[in-house]
Amino acid sequence: MSSTNPTGSFVWFDLMTKDPAGAKTFYSELLGWTTQAWESDQGEYTIWNNDGAGLGGVMQLPAEAAEAGTPSHWLGYIATPDTDASVARALELGAAVAVPAQDIPNIGRFAILTDPQGAHFALYTHASEAEAPPESTPIGRFSWHELITTDYAAACDFYCQLCGWKKGEEMDMGEAGLYQMYGLGGAPMGGIYNKPAQAPGPPSWLYYVRVADVKGAAERVQELGGTILNGPMEVPGGDWIVQCLDPHGAAFAMHQTQS
Repeated sequence: MSSTNPTGSFVWFDLMTKDPAGAKTFYSELLGWTTQAWESDQGEYTIWNNDGAGLGGVMQLPAEAAEAGTPSHWLGYIATPDTDASVARALELGAAVAVPAQDIPNIGRFAILTDPQGAHFALYTHASEAEAPPESTPIGRFSWHELITTDYAAACDFYCQLCGWKKGEEMDMGEAGLYQMYGLGGAPMGGIYNKPAQAPGPPSWLYYVRVADVKGAAERVQELGGTILNGPMEVPGGDWIVQCLDPHGAAFAMHQTQS
């Protein structure tokens, strides 16, 4: 099978949480993910698997971060052929480095940054050529990537210049403002919009997992101790979404497509 580096795609998702054991139970029961322990010099790390394919990992939120008030959260990694060059470009564009570029032996190289508006994201270069992502997102994998920020136009320009994304359709959400979709030239990958004034917290990314039945999944979230923030609701085009908090405070969302 031929493979290619999916430059500009979100390729990995880490959950930094105050309760890794509880998070593993919650997401496994909610989404059917399985877990696999992975030996690391950086501390305990567990890989999330969906239908036998790795999609991310879970680890303890560092004590210093928790003490500083950082909540449990998801972190998305964007593929680049050269992490160091992309970090340098991000700095030119106004980003800041949160975790300097470093190697994961025999796996790849990554760095964690904050974009010019303050949202965290990561860059990642695989040690070997990565397989191309599937044409359609399977159930149980992340299917939509949404940035809630303070200047959606500037944020979109930043990521387009850094990651090669292209602006897509812009939707008018009325009082909520404009919603800018983006992608790599094909189907849209996600959207960017301005954070409502009453919404708490700094700019951040919200990642959506594709599910077969968003209403049933929302009920299950509450049964497992999570919280519904918004939805379930239908969005333009006929898809359904729901935005949630897991029992340990990490925001995530779920997405049901028409087909």
